[in-house]
Amino acid sequence: MSNPESWFQQTPKWIWWSFVPAFGGLAIAYAGQKTRTNPWIALGLGITVAAFILSQTEIAAIIWLGQIGTAFALKKSFLIKTYPQTLALPEEAEIAKLIVAKRGKKDFNTCSKDDLVNGLGLPIVYANDIESARNEGYIFTHLEELSEVIGIPQQTINKIAGQVIFTYDIKQESDVSWRRLNTYSVEQLIAANIEPEAANKIVLERLERGEYKSVMDVKKRTKLPLNSYRHII
Repeated sequence: MSNPESWFQQTPKWIWWSFVPAFGGLAIAYAGQKTRTNPWIALGLGITVAAFILSQTEIAAIIWLGQIGTAFALKKSFLIKTYPQTLALPEEAEIAKLIVAKRGKKDFNTCSKDDLVNGLGLPIVYANDIESARNEGYIFTHLEELSEVIGIPQQTINKIAGQVIFTYDIKQESDVSWRRLNTYSVEQLIAANIEPEAANKIVLERLERGEYKSVMDVKKRTKLPLNSYRHII
C-alpha cells in the first residue's frame, strides 16, 4: 500500500475466512494472534466452540452471521494495529492518534531519514535539511525550532507534534551547539561573530533570569531575531 487511504480501503483476507461455517471464528482468533490481542483470540475460539456445539440447531445460523459481523466490526481496529511503520499517518486525527499510540514516538535527534519521510510524513527536502543540521552538530529541543531553523510550515508541525520527542546529551553538546549561549562571555560571543549589542543582551538576560532552556527560549527572552545568532546554533 502506497498511501494511508488505500490501506484503510482494503479488506484483509482473514475477514473472508470468517464466512466459513463452523470454522469462521478461527479467522477472528487469527486476527488476534496477528495483532497480539488476546481478547480477540478468546472471542474467536469461543465462537468456534459454540458453532460446533450448536451446529445442528437453529442458532447455528445466528452464530454464522455473528462471526461475519464481528469480523467486519474488527476490521478498522485490525488495520490500525497493523499499520505499516513506513507509511505516513492518515489525515484523520483520531485514527492518527491511535496509530501513534501503537507505534511509539520517534526521537527527532536520532531517528533516520526514512523515519522522517515515511514515518512522520515529512517532505524529503525538510528531511535533508534536518539531517544536514544534525550532522553539523545541531540538536533540536523544541517543536518551534522546526519552523525557525528548518522552515517547516506550522500546519505540518502540528500534525507531527504528538509523534516526536527530543532527547539529547547536555555534556555532548555544550561546546558545539546553541548551549554556548549559556556559557560564553560577551567577549566570546563577539569573537563568534555575534554583534556586540546582541552579545550583551544574551549575557545580561542569562545573568538576570538563568540559563536558556532552548533556542526558542533565547529568542523569546532576548527578543533578538534568530538570524543574529543562527551561526552559533
